[in-house]
Amino acid sequence: MKNAAVLGASGYTGAEAVRLILGHPHLNLKAMTAYSRAGEDYADVFRNFAGQALPALTTLEEVNWDDIDVVFACLPHGASQETIAKILDRVETVIDLSADFRLSDPELYARTYGRPHAFSELLAGRVYGLTEFSRDLLPGAKLVACPGCYPTCSMLALLPGLAAGLIDPAHIIIDAKSGVTGAGRKASLAFAYSETTDGAQAYAIGTHRHAPEMDQAVKDFADKSVKVRFTPHLLPMNRGMIATCHVTLTEGASVSDLRAHYAASYGAERFVHLLAEGQVPQTRHVRGSNHCQIGIFPDRTPNSAVIVSIIDNLTKGSSGQAIQNYNVTQGWDESLGLNHVGVFP
Repeated sequence: MKNAAVLGASGYTGAEAVRLILGHPHLNLKAMTAYSRAGEDYADVFRNFAGQALPALTTLEEVNWDDIDVVFACLPHGASQETIAKILDRVETVIDLSADFRLSDPELYARTYGRPHAFSELLAGRVYGLTEFSRDLLPGAKLVACPGCYPTCSMLALLPGLAAGLIDPAHIIIDAKSGVTGAGRKASLAFAYSETTDGAQAYAIGTHRHAPEMDQAVKDFADKSVKVRFTPHLLPMNRGMIATCHVTLTEGASVSDLRAHYAASYGAERFVHLLAEGQVPQTRHVRGSNHCQIGIFPDRTPNSAVIVSIIDNLTKGSSGQAIQNYNVTQGWDESLGLNHVGVFP
């Protein structure tokens, strides 16, 4: 057994991490922190945890790090790096769910997030944990940076085709949509029910911070230099994400070639699934699970295809992938604690 701490347990990704840890056979939830809710019972913050034997919420300073093996840091962007720098040498493994260690270049981080990285010396040793493409790097890793939800959904759709030279890297358009939980659990007029329901909207058009992360992932895992065209949208649903990727095929490649390559690439994967020809991925089918479903379709324009990818943004796009990454760091079956099918209807 490994003792786990969840930092930022009062947020949505923190709650998802707690839910998954409770079902993990090798993890014991030893500590949970939440600065503004310290001292409260967890069931008073999230009523769905009523009846569970859980530690009370505490401040970071109250955690006994001698009792902790692994930390799941579900802290806000910008706040995570300082905390992790303080505790990294006191625990075996830190799995960071924020954006603070996703970008390997500190100058790119500064341009993307509008502030310098205060602990850039840690970036060289961290592992970017897109599990299906990082398995060789994860065993024994000390610090794992979990990808953003949009990059996870989009890169699972694109990387096999890019790496195999079937997709032209110069012509990629990613039209992606997320549920409201992707914005975190904070009081904001923009995310009030009357502001989000019965409508959809694009945001951060041409400027979203996940675009440079996608460029980096393509370079690292497919050895291609790209500048993806990416537009995110907000949908009036709690959780779920869909990325519709419009691609141009390289000369001589066909949609059938693309399907055959993805079937081979993902055929043995536990959590990424190519749907049968003609089946359209729907977010409702992966809700609450760590699964990604992908559909590949011919487009009406010559030499082009549409790749549709769906995940639950809180699970495969965040806390589920964090658990999957930790399983690999330990040499365990990576599906431990994650054998949930989607909750439908």
